[in-house]
Amino acid sequence: MADITDIRAILYTEKTLNLQEDSVIVVQTTPRMTKNGLKAVFQEYFDIKPLRVNSMRVNGKIKTFKGIKGKRPDTKKFYVTLPEDAKIESLTV
Repeated sequence: MADITDIRAILYTEKTLNLQEDSVIVVQTTPRMTKNGLKAVFQEYFDIKPLRVNSMRVNGKIKTFKGIKGKRPDTKKFYVTLPEDAKIESLTV
């Protein structure tokens, strides 16, 4: 089952900051995280029930460093829509 340790980062870019104004948070996780697992994490740790969760799988890029080919890890990106009155203090910029 998914846990809060599967959340890698909360993304803060120009696009995601504009989405935060509409109560949408973008979360980067491990590929094993599911929508229901992420909803459970938000309910357990933040006491917030998300209205919607959209997911997107991101395959890792193949990169070359000093002539050696390597691959960045695969991730999942979730767009979590929160209720209008819900605020997470530690996530706001």
